[in-house]
Amino acid sequence: MGHFASVHIFCLISAVLIVTSDSFASNEASALKTFKEQIYEDPKRIFVSWNLQAENPCNWSGIACSPDGGHVIKLDISGALLKGSLAPSLGQLSFLQELYLHGNNLLGTIPKELGLLKKLKVLDLGTNQLSGPIPSEIGSLTDILKINLGSNGLTGRIPPELGKLRYLRELRLDRNKLQGPIPDGDNSAYTSNMHRMYASNPTGFCHSTELKFADFSYNFFVGKIPKCLDYLPRSSFRGNCLQYNDPKQRTAAQCGGVAPSARSHSGGNSKHIPVQHDSKHQKTSKPSWLLTLKIITGVTTGSLFIVALITSLRKCNGKSSIIIPWKKSSSGKDHVTLYIDTEMLKDVPSISRQDLEVACEDFSNIIGSSPDSLVYKGTMKGGPEIAVISICIKEENWTDYLELYFQREVADLARLNHENVGRLLGYCKESSPFTRMLVFEYASNGTLYEHLHYGEGCLSWTRRMNIILGIARGLKYLHSELQPPFTISELNSGAVYLTDDFSPKLVDFESWKTILSRSEKNSGSIGNQVSQCILPNSLEPRHLDIESNIYAFGILLLEVVSGRPPYCKDKECLVDWAKEFLGSPDAMSCLVDPEVKHFADEDLRAICEVVNLCIHPQPAMLVCMKDLCNMLETRIDTSVSVELKASSLAWAELALSS
Repeated sequence: MGHFASVHIFCLISAVLIVTSDSFASNEASALKTFKEQIYEDPKRIFVSWNLQAENPCNWSGIACSPDGGHVIKLDISGALLKGSLAPSLGQLSFLQELYLHGNNLLGTIPKELGLLKKLKVLDLGTNQLSGPIPSEIGSLTDILKINLGSNGLTGRIPPELGKLRYLRELRLDRNKLQGPIPDGDNSAYTSNMHRMYASNPTGFCHSTELKFADFSYNFFVGKIPKCLDYLPRSSFRGNCLQYNDPKQRTAAQCGGVAPSARSHSGGNSKHIPVQHDSKHQKTSKPSWLLTLKIITGVTTGSLFIVALITSLRKCNGKSSIIIPWKKSSSGKDHVTLYIDTEMLKDVPSISRQDLEVACEDFSNIIGSSPDSLVYKGTMKGGPEIAVISICIKEENWTDYLELYFQREVADLARLNHENVGRLLGYCKESSPFTRMLVFEYASNGTLYEHLHYGEGCLSWTRRMNIILGIARGLKYLHSELQPPFTISELNSGAVYLTDDFSPKLVDFESWKTILSRSEKNSGSIGNQVSQCILPNSLEPRHLDIESNIYAFGILLLEVVSGRPPYCKDKECLVDWAKEFLGSPDAMSCLVDPEVKHFADEDLRAICEVVNLCIHPQPAMLVCMKDLCNMLETRIDTSVSVELKASSLAWAELALSS
């Protein structure tokens, strides 16, 4: 009887393991399918070979399987410019060893489920548009050798749990928005009891004995560089708010004006952290013990426990407040989970629709329009004049992807702060009636385009030079002084607004084109009502458009100097017309607007040189905006009016009036 019972138990265990194995294999294929469903744009057609009806994904592009073909061990889709979000289902690829998604346009947060990939050795999510904190669960990747999360928009602090990665050799966290001290895990300040408590579960990078390379540059880290990381080059720490003598650290203004003593104090609070970790340690020790006991007592119980754990994690994630379901098709059968960083707009003023309605006279004062937006002018009560951009889209066509684009665009515009760049004052987001608006400061003197082509009076040479210098300084700030850089969606004279004293302000009113979806095939939710909106490159990384901004700046210089529109049916294209004069010193004067009576030859030569650099057909020959701005600033003279220099009559008039 006992022998029969043993055989029965053995068969039961074998059956459970077989069912679990078969189920797990299907889970891997299902996880990859879910990952693909959350990618809404595939410009390089990587997913063409992904047959979602097939059960075996080993022949799919970017997939490598184990020698027996039973499990996915590598997912490599780098540099594919994919647009979408990371699926939590990737955490079900339990045999995955390498995950490469570098150089895409992935949005949203890093799923904590990636911490379930216990066999993972390489995690490369660099150069995307990921936001939110680094999940502490990444510290559970016990076999990891390399982590690259650089060049994203990650926020929060470095989880000290990363110090538990004993085999970690390479860590890249550069070019994010991470804050707080760099965790070192130095337990010297703790009591002996606490030291013993942490000895078996160390945190902080001082315990990462295999770490050979790390890059923490261009974040907002405070405090001191851990002594155990002194072997790293100083370039690994530049562009932060750290306490050491380095001219390449951020200024006090960039660090929020926090004094070094205050930074030290904030870092000093780390001595209280072990109390919190102690609580976590006590809470997690019991499940770990129970798990060990269950594994020892029976394979069946252990297998069922793991399955139950994965199931519960998936259910918990389904109730998270930051997960928003999105219908991929009108049939309602397909659902995708989209992660949105709820803290993204916490520092941007929210303005009510009612206040904007009053300011804009019941939205009757329309000063601009396009197929996808309306622009209103208004005056806030007791405040400045404003320009309000309102999107033209019905609520039923507004997807959660669009909501994420909207939030990212608001956050991106809110960080701009320069005298020659239009300032975002806030945003409006309401559901009844459905409203999505951006609120900018208003430059009351109209656009540069209006003054050049429809103005009543001619812009003088000196005024044109001041406008050119202002535009150059604004672009220099956007391209060189911001991290990451920012570019104007459509840089032209219509995007340059002038104040009462003709100071230029660059305004990205075309930013809606980076918010709206391109077509129904990408989002599955935008219907024919807005099919007339042709909106390419939604949320394209702005730094990739720097070259086109520089080219557009060259055309803009020609337009300011000549007074001719860049494109005209009755006249030749401005660039083609100007080429015969740009290379000839004797013919350069033909470029100048006939309405301008006096101009400076040296100014004109400098502008022609800059134009030639901007419109050069070889991208490798393009000069950065910082250098172009320096060329103009050092060679254009606006200290004394050119009109006075060139005209004896003007000098006589000035003498009589003095």
